[in-house]
Amino acid sequence: MKKCHVVYLACTAALVGTGLGAAPSQAVHATHVVRPGQSIQKAVDAARPGDTVHVMSGTYRESVKVTTPGLTLRGSGPDTVIRPGGEKAPDNCSERGNGICVAGTKDTPLRDVTVAALTVSGFTGSGVFAMGTDRLTVRDVTAEKNGVWGIAQQRSVRGVLRDNTLRDNGDAGLFLANTITAEEGAADTQGTVVAHNRAEGNRIGVTVRRLSNLSVTGNHLTGNCAGVFVVGDENTPRTGDLLVGGNRVVGNNKSCPKTERLPALQGSGIVLTGVEKTRITRNLVADNAGASPLSGGIVLFKSLVGATSEQNRIDRNTLRGNAPADLVDTETGAVNTFEGNSCAASQPAGLC
Repeated sequence: MKKCHVVYLACTAALVGTGLGAAPSQAVHATHVVRPGQSIQKAVDAARPGDTVHVMSGTYRESVKVTTPGLTLRGSGPDTVIRPGGEKAPDNCSERGNGICVAGTKDTPLRDVTVAALTVSGFTGSGVFAMGTDRLTVRDVTAEKNGVWGIAQQRSVRGVLRDNTLRDNGDAGLFLANTITAEEGAADTQGTVVAHNRAEGNRIGVTVRRLSNLSVTGNHLTGNCAGVFVVGDENTPRTGDLLVGGNRVVGNNKSCPKTERLPALQGSGIVLTGVEKTRITRNLVADNAGASPLSGGIVLFKSLVGATSEQNRIDRNTLRGNAPADLVDTETGAVNTFEGNSCAASQPAGLC
């Protein structure tokens, strides 16, 4: 018995030694720690797919470009601050004025990148700019005082933008679009989620432009010139199949001058322009007041190229104190549904 037992152990050892019968090996992912005075970009460049770059509290003057799939770029909270100056990111990220760039291509998307728990401030472009991504997550990021967008995502699918703070950016706090460089129809985001963010002091809190299959839920939007803009045009497929629900859109009364594409803005809660088959439901929209053509609580407005908003459903919203009215529908020839909203005044009358 002893001899058999010894032989069995030897055989088992031999099997393990050759890899037969051993547990499958698992990939080991590294954590690269960056401290003040060190380069975030060098750590990102050294990382492999699945690694984490952990940036300690402090101020880092550089732009950072991420092109590694599965990478997590994580700060230590709001006190991890990335500002302009110093080291430049590759491929013109910094030349375009952006803080953090996450970049894939139209044909080869960059997958499963996470940017979390840091502040990006003072860039002339965007705080975080993503192009050509799949399952990008941006969470617990503060993007403030950037010249264009706080956090922007284009040509991307299945993104999650959650629990971020967007403050005092020159255009939208959160900007999602198919592309701004070509006239194209709406792109299917395959379920992108914009949830539980706070946007204040921006031109627009959240802009969704030429996209479909996306949700904007549970966000707090205040002190902007406009809370939410959902924008389409005459191209096909149309912008639509969207949900804007459960948001708090209050006191967006900052005054912003007109641009090449939009009139002056003030006092706009939720605006649909050139959009179809979108549901606006269970939002609190209050105290948004102004004299812009787009002012009011929930506003349906024909796009500047003449595209109508059709087959949209506006239901179960609570509206109060908006001017010129809680509900404003300039699409009087289109078919949109208003049902179960709690409000005091509408243009035209009878929508409340």
